[in-house]
Amino acid sequence: MDAQVRRVFENLKAVAQAAGGDLGDMVKLNVFLTDLGHFALVNRVMAEYFAEPYPARAAVGVAALPRGAAVEMDGILEL
Repeated sequence: MDAQVRRVFENLKAVAQAAGGDLGDMVKLNVFLTDLGHFALVNRVMAEYFAEPYPARAAVGVAALPRGAAVEMDGILEL
């Protein structure tokens, strides 16, 4: 699970950079988890990618995600 969470944050970072920004420009983050028990792990890894103040975020429990993933995220950048 740790690897999946890190991959999602790396993907968000790449998208932010492609748009001309970085993760510091993220103002809203939506986290989709097949097991909300993993939210603490998401928070720990998130602290490695973001500085305070962290973006606003919402966590949503879902029954399933594409390709058997356990976590998916989307976000809003303010550039």
